[in-house]
Amino acid sequence: MKIEIWSDFVCPFCYIGKRRLELALDKFEYSNEVKIVFRSFELDPNAKKVYSESIHELIAKKYSIPLEQAKASNNQLVNQAKELGLNYNFDDLQPTNTFDAHRLVHYAKFENKINELTERLLKAYFIDSLNLSDIKVLSKLALEVGLDENKALSILESNKYSSDVRADEELASNIGVTGVPFFVFNNKYAVSGAQPPELFLEVLEKVKNEDLTL
Repeated sequence: MKIEIWSDFVCPFCYIGKRRLELALDKFEYSNEVKIVFRSFELDPNAKKVYSESIHELIAKKYSIPLEQAKASNNQLVNQAKELGLNYNFDDLQPTNTFDAHRLVHYAKFENKINELTERLLKAYFIDSLNLSDIKVLSKLALEVGLDENKALSILESNKYSSDVRADEELASNIGVTGVPFFVFNNKYAVSGAQPPELFLEVLEKVKNEDLTL
């Protein structure tokens, strides 16, 4: 069984959705048969690499809401994440552009380290408050998951894997993905958003049962 996941590293629901899917897989009898494919999606392709405003200020500006309302909304996400053992730190987040991080993940995919790097990048952004557009930061994160730091840095200094990122994004557009996380099971069933583990498990079992009856 193949599960394709379109996500972005600065998307709070993507980390939550990833954890909820993992909880479902923990209860799925055939989890060892599941192959997960992470695909690139940028929430904001035009995002700057560095912002002077906090994430609270950017959210307030984007949705034309008071700053306190933005903070309250973000606190709700912090609480959701905490239920899954994820300690989001919204006060120190460094909003940024994620294109280079996505390029690096395609290198990790080539080296069979995509799961490890995806997890590390999400943690780096939401918990460790690192800047995911800083290529030195990215190359050190690559090293942490067992990739070659110098090769990672060389890739990031070039345009390598740019076309792979764009291909994922084009595929997302072609199948109507407008927001993430977005999960596609066996090219047949789609789940949008950070749904409860129970729903993921229901889809997993449905797909498996259909396979068994073929």
